[in-house]
Amino acid sequence: MATQTITRPQQTSFIPKWTQVAETQHELDWADLVTLDLSKFDKPNGKQELAAQLSDAVNRIGFFYITNFGLNQDEVDRQFSLCKQVFELPTDEKIKYRADLENGGYNGYKPLATREIRPGILDNTEIYNIPKFIPEYKREHPEVIKQHWDEIQYFAKHIHFEIVNKLLVLFAIILELPEDFFLKNHRYEAKSDCHFRYMKYHKRTPEQNAALDNVWVKGHTDFGSLTLLFRQPVAALQVRTPEGEWKYVKPHPGSITVNIADALQFLTNGFLKSSIHRVVAPPPDQADVDRHGVLYFVRPEDDTQLVPIDSPLLKRLGYDQTLDQATVGLTAGEWVKARVSKNVSKQGKDDQEIIKGVKAKYYD
Repeated sequence: MATQTITRPQQTSFIPKWTQVAETQHELDWADLVTLDLSKFDKPNGKQELAAQLSDAVNRIGFFYITNFGLNQDEVDRQFSLCKQVFELPTDEKIKYRADLENGGYNGYKPLATREIRPGILDNTEIYNIPKFIPEYKREHPEVIKQHWDEIQYFAKHIHFEIVNKLLVLFAIILELPEDFFLKNHRYEAKSDCHFRYMKYHKRTPEQNAALDNVWVKGHTDFGSLTLLFRQPVAALQVRTPEGEWKYVKPHPGSITVNIADALQFLTNGFLKSSIHRVVAPPPDQADVDRHGVLYFVRPEDDTQLVPIDSPLLKRLGYDQTLDQATVGLTAGEWVKARVSKNVSKQGKDDQEIIKGVKAKYYD
């Protein structure tokens, strides 16, 4: 497996202590998701055991948890603290780093209220994306990020090399492919839209929530290969089951929530399910807090063709024929940029053509 030596930096700079909000006391309908213990990966037969465990989950719902991923809680908390500090910057400072959203660029700052989600109602999210730490994506950042650059870089690279790469190996095993199959089109040094993200959902008033039927972000799929969400306890994330039911994703302590995204669904002709998920208004005992997020988005290299791969498993199960001819000739880079630019102008449509006749569907 492709690896890179990553040196953990000394935490010499002060970061205000991060305190998570209390978990909800409300009884919610939680999804039953598989948990992978990544500490098993390097043990004898560990990869095979994890792949078998994962295989049972990903073909159905596309969501799972991982634990023991090599980052301690203090390191995670420091990233949440930095997330909060970034969004506390004055608006005129943050806007200097605005992403080129209209042209499919997502690196940098996405301001609050850039798109209409219902007639007359704008989104409640701020985002700051940090691309891969390679020369091609060098750009300016706010001072608070530059002050903690080594720590952020270590955190993001650890995710990619020590977590993402292991998951990609497991997917290759499931598909009966060489273990490095997906590593070859997810190389860190190659151009792709992988990025590390800070995110903030601003709380809404009861009147705003009522106007939105309590849905902050309609059901959707993500653009790339995988999305990793570090545990935060505000109960707002829901996943759509194959039966069409919405279930809450429980914030398990010491876990990362992972979901499969569009590229893996394209590449496996629908065998791996790009998970449909949404964000709803939190329960009453969490309604008065903002919801901060620390995430990592995994995307294939820009020139990856999004057509079904040659997999013994897919052939045996009948997934070896192109499902949608519109994806022939479509690359991962084109798909991501088109979805980003269309997302800026999206106005609550149920489905939307993205590029070359390929559509993205949205769910209430």
